Amino acid sequence: MYSVNVRDHFMIAHSFQGQVFGPAQRMHGATYVVDLELRRAELDADGIVVDIGRAMQLLHAVLGELNFRNLDEESAFQGRNTSTEFLARVVFDRVAARIGAGELGSNADGLSQLKVTLHESHVAWAAYEGVLPARATA
Repeated sequence: MYSVNVRDHFMIAHSFQGQVFGPAQRMHGATYVVDLELRRAELDADGIVVDIGRAMQLLHAVLGELNFRNLDEESAFQGRNTSTEFLARVVFDRVAARIGAGELGSNADGLSQLKVTLHESHVAWAAYEGVLPARATA
């Protein structure tokens, strides 16, 4: 399996519900470094997994939807603890949807899996990975 990784970051504010979170129940900020790993079994006709520049733009656009937001005020997250694990899945789903919509171009047709890792710090991170749905072709 071949892979390409791109990295970006975003900053949010949020709080958690539940005693397990201790002081993180109060409003606090987080800066996440995000790694997006795109995978495919075989290289495309150009000898690449995907255009790295387009992958970077796509990740930046997805993270831009979250950057500098108070997630407690976002209707999409009402009633949810926006943990690092949860946010990794959110980013995964949004990236997968954009890939499915063709935002990485036709050379992304062979992509089969992706992994999103959110680094809270240099010692703690969480990830979500999965298979990409087959892209519908016209």
